[in-house]
Amino acid sequence: MSPAVSSYAELAERLQATAWFDDPWLEGQERFRRAPVLLSPARWQALQEAAAGIAAVHDEVAQQCLREPGLLDSFFGLTAWQAGMWRCSAPHWHGIARADVFWTADGPKVCELNSDTPSGEAEAVFCNQLLAGPGQHDPNAALPRRFVAMVEAWARSCGHDGPLVIGILYPTELPEDLSMVAAYRQWLHAAGHRTVLGSPWNVGTAADGRATLFDTPCDAIVRHYKTDWFGERLPVADDEPLVHDRAPLAEPLLRLLQAAVDGRTAIVNPFGAVLLQNKRTLAFCWERKQHFTPGAQRAIERWLPETVRLETVRDQLWAEREQWVLKSDYGCEGNEVVIGPAVTPAEWDAALSTAIVRRWVAQRYFEAERGANGELTNHGVYLIGGAPAGVLARVHGTGPTDGDAQIAPVFVQEPAGGSGPVRDSERVR
Repeated sequence: MSPAVSSYAELAERLQATAWFDDPWLEGQERFRRAPVLLSPARWQALQEAAAGIAAVHDEVAQQCLREPGLLDSFFGLTAWQAGMWRCSAPHWHGIARADVFWTADGPKVCELNSDTPSGEAEAVFCNQLLAGPGQHDPNAALPRRFVAMVEAWARSCGHDGPLVIGILYPTELPEDLSMVAAYRQWLHAAGHRTVLGSPWNVGTAADGRATLFDTPCDAIVRHYKTDWFGERLPVADDEPLVHDRAPLAEPLLRLLQAAVDGRTAIVNPFGAVLLQNKRTLAFCWERKQHFTPGAQRAIERWLPETVRLETVRDQLWAEREQWVLKSDYGCEGNEVVIGPAVTPAEWDAALSTAIVRRWVAQRYFEAERGANGELTNHGVYLIGGAPAGVLARVHGTGPTDGDAQIAPVFVQEPAGGSGPVRDSERVR
């Protein structure tokens, strides 16, 4: 059991001592909270059920698009390279994901599911380890083991036995997720596997058809480089300049896809995540709800706020600012999110005026539960193979969950009377 932390300076010292976190501050502000988010067993169970239920809905989206390939263009508007990623992977899209869940007066609401490159795993695991107290169950304790087992299963599907060579592919020029990359590497090493790190520019092809990183053949590659960065990088607003490096990363992408299609190297998450990461998936759930199974329809109505394509409702949104949230198709970590009640009428009008409508959705605004100081808590429930595996809590003010949110440890309170440990569901439906 970890001893109590008396100050943020002490917490920062402990975090830096782990060698995973170089700077517990972000632009001078504290990145972490000492005070934990405490969940009752019933609330934790409800959060898990909501996250797993919406993940199962996403899987039905994948199956529908497999049967009706015309939807890639007519509904989702995927670019040629994005559609190619999906077709080479379909219907596979999932390994690890993170559902962003808020608690409301009506229970949990899942505002989106990051099925492409979810992050925060290192913060979730190590922050809990440092701050665990008596009578508190750590819901992230099994996350490393579950992650490794998932990667192993994908590699075994390509016929690889014994100790594995696993590549970790990430944007090496960006420091934000280095703690997660280091954690993945440690967890895989502890399980007896070799790892090699690199970026898309380090991808090659071995003589046996496996994808390589720095000329090292890989049995599996953990992909933490976004699918929309591999494809065409296009603006989401008509006043947004074109990015300098907007062309697709054709050569490394084709090498990775070829190795995956040939069953030589497993890619985790699969490139099929390009479809399910697109937030028009959320609109698909509501606009085509009648095409889902009865259980999925109930999950949509219960846990997913109403979401529609912007082009179908823009005319009415000018006068309904306080009822909606705008989200671009591939925005993440609070980027390209416009929360109607949190912006001025002028800001709202500007967003609607400049949005390239086929790149946006509108989601019905909901009132999330607030803490004693008016803060909101985004419960990022991790899913591995569709099953809950942990949670990342980010606490913030009225805006979107962005880089200014503070990460808090999360614990589930032991049942009164000491009736035994709290058990996380291995499969929640």
